[in-house]
Amino acid sequence: MLSKGSLQFLEDLKSNNNRDWFLAQKKRYEAYKKNYHELIGNFLDQIKPQDSSLEMLQVKNCTFRINRDIRFSKDKSPYKTHMGIWMNSNSNNANAPGYYIHIEKGASFIAGGLYSPEPNDLKKIRKEIAFFHEDLQEILNQSDFKKYFGSFNRTETNQLKNAPKDFDKAHPAIEFLKLKSFTVSQKIQDQDLFSPNFVPDTVKKLMAVKPLIAFLNRGLHSEES
Repeated sequence: MLSKGSLQFLEDLKSNNNRDWFLAQKKRYEAYKKNYHELIGNFLDQIKPQDSSLEMLQVKNCTFRINRDIRFSKDKSPYKTHMGIWMNSNSNNANAPGYYIHIEKGASFIAGGLYSPEPNDLKKIRKEIAFFHEDLQEILNQSDFKKYFGSFNRTETNQLKNAPKDFDKAHPAIEFLKLKSFTVSQKIQDQDLFSPNFVPDTVKKLMAVKPLIAFLNRGLHSEES
């Protein structure tokens, strides 16, 4: 399970996001990293029996480096100040539908789906939705899905204002076809992070996203372009 020391380390790093401080905290970072990897192992142990597509995943496939890529960012802070766990059927970490757990004091959440697919992949998913929108609607109507996630995340930046090219604006699934990302999420309260049931409860919620991930993968792996 997550240790309170790991969360405190991330909070302290927020206030001291520089190389000198980080190097001086080597023992704390090593303890954090060990806990990070143990937590991922716990998630994999519980989620693999329920989603066989993740069977090949190892802890290393689900981690993120703590170093930020600052080459093209205005924010030059060198280190990430949250813990991320990413599980999908592509062990090479390529963008694909999957499950995500974000741990950060006051801002933790779980999520699933596919974020910002490449244009060709987006086209495939839209075609899948256009032809099989009833399948998608059935997934979104499932009781556990609605209970935990409601519906797709929608922002001004992740959806078009008008119908995408080559799709009828009167299509019954037009609001889904306008999406540029296909993700769902639910916030996690800080106190829940340290519950002995945090991992199994989280896996149970993520399994409500499994049919959506299967639908998105079906579209991506379709022979139609």
